[in-house]
Parts: sequence; C-alpha cells; structure tokens
Amino acid sequence: MKALVFQGPGRTAWQDVPDPGIEDPADVIVRVDAVTICGTDLHILKGDVPEVTPGRVLGHEAVGTVVETGGDVRSVRPGDRVLVSCISACGRCRFCREGRYGQCRGGGGWILGHLVDGTQAEYVRVPFADLSVHPLPDSIDGSDAVLLADIFPTSYEVGVLNGGVRPGDTVVVVGAGPIGLAAVVTAGFYSPGRVVAVDLAESRLAAARALGADATVNAAEEPEQLVADLTEGLGADVVMEAVGVPEAFEMCTRMVRPGGTVANIGVHGKPAVLHLEDLWIKDVTITTGLVDTSSTPLLLRMAAAGRLPSSSLITHRFELGQMEEAYDVFGRAADTGALKVTLGKA
Repeated sequence: MKALVFQGPGRTAWQDVPDPGIEDPADVIVRVDAVTICGTDLHILKGDVPEVTPGRVLGHEAVGTVVETGGDVRSVRPGDRVLVSCISACGRCRFCREGRYGQCRGGGGWILGHLVDGTQAEYVRVPFADLSVHPLPDSIDGSDAVLLADIFPTSYEVGVLNGGVRPGDTVVVVGAGPIGLAAVVTAGFYSPGRVVAVDLAESRLAAARALGADATVNAAEEPEQLVADLTEGLGADVVMEAVGVPEAFEMCTRMVRPGGTVANIGVHGKPAVLHLEDLWIKDVTITTGLVDTSSTPLLLRMAAAGRLPSSSLITHRFELGQMEEAYDVFGRAADTGALKVTLGKA
C-alpha cells in the first residue's frame, strides 16, 4: 500500500510500505476513506516529538471501512463504516477505568502515528478496536466526521471541560486555528456570556466570528487591553491556549481573572515562563492535558443532530495520493488560508 512515511525532521515521503495485518486479537484493519492533517503532525515534522522515529507512518485521525477484525473484537465487523479515534484505549488499566484513555498504561494512549504506524495511508491497523473505533451514522459525511477523531474532542475536553466553562463566563481562546475554532464552537454548549478569539490572521478571526465568537482581536493589537475593557479590569473567567508557543501561554496567564482558569490545549515544543511572582496570589488554576476521547460518542450524536458545524472548518480537500501537497498547503496556512484539510478517495 501507499503511506506517508516520516523520514526525519522536515522530511516525509508518500511511498510503498507493507500492508498492515492483525497482530493482536483486539485489532482491526481499516481501509482509509478519509484522513486529515493535525497541527501535531507539523510539530512532529519540526522535531518537537522525538519519540516519532524515521520510518513511522504518520497520522492519527481517519474515517474508513473495516476490512478485517481480530478474534476478540465485538463492537464492529467487516463492512462497517467507522471513525478511528486519535487515542487507543486498552480498557483495563487504572486510567482507562477512569475514562482517562489518553493516559492509558496498557499499550494505548496516543500511539497511532506516534509509537505505531498511523492513518495517513491506504490501510491502518487499529489496536484495542472495541474502544478505539466508533461506528458512524449514515447521516454523517466521512470527510466531516474525521474532524471528530481529534480536534473536536480535544477542544471540548482539554479546553472547555478542563477550563470549567459556565453560563455567563467570559471565555478567551488564544489561537483561532482548527483547535481554537472548535473550542469556540464547543464553549457555546455552556452559554458563556462572551467568547473572545485572538489570532494574528484576519482570515482565522473571520472564521471565529462566523462560528460564534462575540469579539475578535489581532494578537498584535493589545488583546489584553480588550479583555480588560470587556471585564471592567477583572480578566477572563476561562482562557484557553490553542497555539503551543511560549508567548501565547504567557499571554493567557496575563488575561485570566483571579480565581479563573487557564486551560492549555496547545502542543508545546519549548519551555514557557510561569510567572509565579504574579500568579501565586491570584488563585489561578492552570490545566494541561492530552485528549481522552471519552466524549467522542456524545460529539458523534451532536454531529448526527446537526449541532457541530465541522464542515465549516474544512477549507481544502485533496485525494489521498496528494498527501505531500496537502501538507504543504496546511503547513503554509498563513499564506494559503488553510484551516483544516481533508484527504479522501477520488
């Protein structure tokens, strides 16, 4: 089969690799019908995730069709159309029993495209299938559904739930890329008083407004002052970091009110300064996290009901064999205007 193979920082190739096979009775083999590219994949290419070694097939999100199942699989069978979750869950370890699948110690967690071959290929082996693939309702388009493999559960769980968004809150989302935009959407589930989006790109701020942000501000134009003005100097109740750079995180800590929460969603490749000399007295909560995808069934139900505008985040569509072109477009988002790119069969 063809797959996108990591060859070291800055280098990938769409090349022939062996077809995957069943290695464990809990595995399924899925024919990939639609995939997407994540900001985390770009971090891998930059060398920020050293656990990914040359020769690894990238990707951790997909929609596809089951073609083979191991003997222990009970939830799906060949021919079923499924969502492949970005997180695999053994279902037996302490963390899986708590629903914290991202911290799985039984061989799961974030492994696809990280520790085992991933989804940016014609076929993928998915371990722990009963908890790691989800049957898809016929009403959900595959290229839209693939956004529920990672960005929507990540934004909802690591941003909105960890941040503790409540009715009437002032919520600030720093970074209006796909993750930040999904955070704008899912924060709306809890009726915040206002949602403010911060980004450097006007196209992304426009997308944030279209998806429900009440106010937007360019990151270079004193967003901290805008938040202060909107809250009578108090600061935001919840601030979400959805960029993954030190400057964005430090900005978030300056915009949060006493007693508020900074929810870090972004993937960081460099240290950020934690200004405890300012924060120690403010009762501020700072949360971090890897998505668990325990919310995926809920989000699938909302998508089936038309409550998740996932197609609004897709700006570019490619055929599966155009993987390298799609990476180029997604990696130059400031020039191309790309939000989310999807790839599928012609």
